[in-house]
Amino acid sequence: MNNNQLAPRVNINKYLEAPAVVARLSEKLGLEEAKMFKAALSSAISTNKKLLECTPESIIGAALIGHSLKLPPSPQLGYYFMVPYKNKGVKEANFQIGYKGYIQLAMRSGSYRKLNVTTVKEGEFVAWNSLTEAFQAEFMEDPIEREGAKTIGYCGYFEYTNGFSKTVYWTRQAIETHADKYSQAYSLASDKLLKAGKIPQKEMWKYSIFWYKDFDVMALKTVIRNMLSRWGIMSVEMVRAYDMDTKSDYVPFDQAQLNAQDTINKEAGSQEVNGNFEYENQDERHEQNGDEVDGIDESFMNEQQPEG
Repeated sequence: MNNNQLAPRVNINKYLEAPAVVARLSEKLGLEEAKMFKAALSSAISTNKKLLECTPESIIGAALIGHSLKLPPSPQLGYYFMVPYKNKGVKEANFQIGYKGYIQLAMRSGSYRKLNVTTVKEGEFVAWNSLTEAFQAEFMEDPIEREGAKTIGYCGYFEYTNGFSKTVYWTRQAIETHADKYSQAYSLASDKLLKAGKIPQKEMWKYSIFWYKDFDVMALKTVIRNMLSRWGIMSVEMVRAYDMDTKSDYVPFDQAQLNAQDTINKEAGSQEVNGNFEYENQDERHEQNGDEVDGIDESFMNEQQPEG
């Protein structure tokens, strides 16, 4: 039987303690660093039970990418996430950097004096000039009031140590268009149905992905990713993270803007999520306790190992 078919029944903690895996991690990371890596990974997995349905080698592979970028795997920190994808019927964990991860990597480079991205709430926006990059807003002072207000846009800003600066502004409409046209994980038509309460309860598990459950977080990442890739100084680490992040989910800002009106006019007529970004029904979980570790696959070490 194929190892991938057995993978969902493998206890990841047992897998991490298997002699072959311990030896390979110790060889690549060093004994003490391997111990810290395993502890951090086990903690991250405990907060996302969906990862238990993924192949162990894909989980370790995704975490090793994060490790090579010196980003901790904790989902609470939000530097990067291990996101379950279905690949030819097999669940695999994929590395996905968060907007906070981009900020971390950029600030480490020493090229940036300031770098930030923020939401713009209803009533805050005053004016935006895309040529001069003059952005005006009157931000709410009460954080509780601001948290509950409707988000209408997203603004990004950076300043180099040499004084060069860049400001960008995206409307929520532009982000929705961007995600609808180019993301495997998101459908604007489906999102409209979700907000209208027209998704059957049995289909709700499909909408647990970030674009649906935390749109602002994904929008902020889209803004900072495009801003840095177009105008920012990209370190080797940033280029690597960007390449990993955009293999299946990138579009130039201009294309998203040009197609905005066409997408907004589209009728909401489908309940299916685009692409192959899938989650199984949460009731269809495999028991994890007491399972044997069998057929160790060391492929996770082939391409994702840390550099240097």
